[in-house]
Amino acid sequence: MTVEKRSLRLIAVLAVLLLGGTACSESAEPPEPGVLTVGVREPASLLPGDLRDQAGRMLVGALWTPLVDYDAATGQSTPRAAESVTSSDQVTWEIKLRADGRFHDGSPVTAKSYVDTWRTVADERWAGSGALTEVLRAKEISAPDEGTLRIVLDRPFGQVPAVLAAQALLPLPASVLASRDWVGFAANPVGNGPFRMAERWQPGSGGRLVRIGDATGKAREIRFNVGDSAAQYDQVRAGSLDLATEVPGERHEAMHHDFGDRHAMWPLPEASYLAFPLSDKRFEDAAVRYAFAMAVDRAALAAGPLAHQVDPARAILPPGVAPGERSGTCRPCTHDQAAAKSLLGQVTFTGPVTVYFGAGQERWAPPLADQIRTALTVEATARPRGDQAEHVDGPLLLTRSQSTSSPHELLTALAKAAGYTDDGFAQLLAAADSAGLSAENGQLYRLAENQLLRDLPVAPLWSGHGHAVWAERVGDVTAMPLRGVDLASISV
Repeated sequence: MTVEKRSLRLIAVLAVLLLGGTACSESAEPPEPGVLTVGVREPASLLPGDLRDQAGRMLVGALWTPLVDYDAATGQSTPRAAESVTSSDQVTWEIKLRADGRFHDGSPVTAKSYVDTWRTVADERWAGSGALTEVLRAKEISAPDEGTLRIVLDRPFGQVPAVLAAQALLPLPASVLASRDWVGFAANPVGNGPFRMAERWQPGSGGRLVRIGDATGKAREIRFNVGDSAAQYDQVRAGSLDLATEVPGERHEAMHHDFGDRHAMWPLPEASYLAFPLSDKRFEDAAVRYAFAMAVDRAALAAGPLAHQVDPARAILPPGVAPGERSGTCRPCTHDQAAAKSLLGQVTFTGPVTVYFGAGQERWAPPLADQIRTALTVEATARPRGDQAEHVDGPLLLTRSQSTSSPHELLTALAKAAGYTDDGFAQLLAAADSAGLSAENGQLYRLAENQLLRDLPVAPLWSGHGHAVWAERVGDVTAMPLRGVDLASISV
């Protein structure tokens, strides 16, 4: 065969392939009515008590119904699986359950379901166990009857409704509590929410949920695709995926142009801090701590190594758990190199300084140490922290993930991490804890926060936020700090 004939045959083959590809494209099926396709990362777990990422929190939010919904900004709670939550003294609490509560396997959701689940969460020391052991701190949890849950605390605590909204407190069916097959259950969870699993979750691939009952105009089925967030973003833009639940840093600026008002950002229950070693005499003076806090350019780090996934801090309490807005500015949250240098010049401070960091902080810890070195003219280096018992002789980077929306959880955790003890702070926190859910209660927590800002055992750095983008056929996309995108509310 001559070269010319071979060329003609190649052209003919390419033409057939091109026409075939065009035909397939034109005959592609349109999106199915009522079916929502969602791009996610692989969730770390689908066990409510052991959630560690927003993909898991979002999926569990569709599979379970919490006792209450709670809005941290307003301090308002709304009964869901509970019919009522009451207390006369903020110590003994009674939760009445709705009579129609059932798991997807048909078994009833009873008060004993919660008692047994909570005992298991605490015993297993899952990621969310602190909601019970460190925040709720109940002396007694009992089920006087099938529809009543009774909690007796070790002190007056008006934040109980906020804690009851935590996903770690969602009930598990008796079958898994008896078998203790946590791995098998996490692959095919059985909840009490608006959606049930239609098939086992396939790691690296995804899974499928179907709605229980009917909801006019809302998604009746959800298909999850596990993959890279950048690829999923492009798939939504091309129309082959309905919703992407993460937006990578390189797409952050384009998001507004590509999707107009079809994107959302919401606060995550995660925040990072610079904790000072109060046992180190170099950090005894608050001026030193303020100098280090103001040496950090949070905006530059957020736009750089943190890839637009965080918001620079404006308070100690991040938006995801903050009770309303702060009335004043957060001076140590402000980058001011001249003021930082001046503050450090008022004391005798000697370097070098080591900034310790943990897992997940590798990308931004060295640049933060560089900023301190440049702003304060002090030798500063970043070093990974090994054993948790290791002696720390410099500032420590902390990243806290909240299991509840209560400010109590974060304020007490930060004070403990920094080794901060103060009678005034303890009294302010106790006063806030004992008040009921109200605007006054929010202001009491703000007073406790103000004392932490004044003494500054920890300097706030930033808090995380989530992103989502969606196709034109999708509507009613909302998100909540602890649960992420509300899949049940989405219309298709």
